[in-house]
Amino acid sequence: MTARPALAPDRLERALGWAALALLVAALAAVVRGHAGWTMVPPAIWLHLLTVMTALALTPVILWQKRGTRLHRRLGTIWAGAMFISALDSFWILETNHGHFSPIHLLSAFVAVQTPRLVLTARAHNHAAHRRTVRGLVIGGLLTAGALTFPFHRLLGRWLFE
Repeated sequence: MTARPALAPDRLERALGWAALALLVAALAAVVRGHAGWTMVPPAIWLHLLTVMTALALTPVILWQKRGTRLHRRLGTIWAGAMFISALDSFWILETNHGHFSPIHLLSAFVAVQTPRLVLTARAHNHAAHRRTVRGLVIGGLLTAGALTFPFHRLLGRWLFE
């Protein structure tokens, strides 16, 4: 029995990719269903949707492909940029909590801190730390934060379920 190369995607990374795709489909369905309300959506939310959907779409591509290639690095740079912009932009989205930060903004702070760490660990070729940071950002910054956008009082939840 031969061991799998350390940088090959494992079961968790395959599952995270599928979860990202499922969340992307749900978000796209919500946006399409909410077309009547598009003009009422502030620019900060549109930017947030664009950057999050970019990261969601790239997640399986990056996690499932060969690591260390030029394509992996380029897509990873786009992904990290989308995550970072999304985190910063979220601090201007205050509609849900009557003009104040909500607990989900803690995940935004986590992403804003961890994304530079992600880049630094990649540049240092610290594969183990890079992989842990990617997993944390996908689980916390994309999937958990993304799932929290679907309760009925939030925009995507209203669009999808009403």
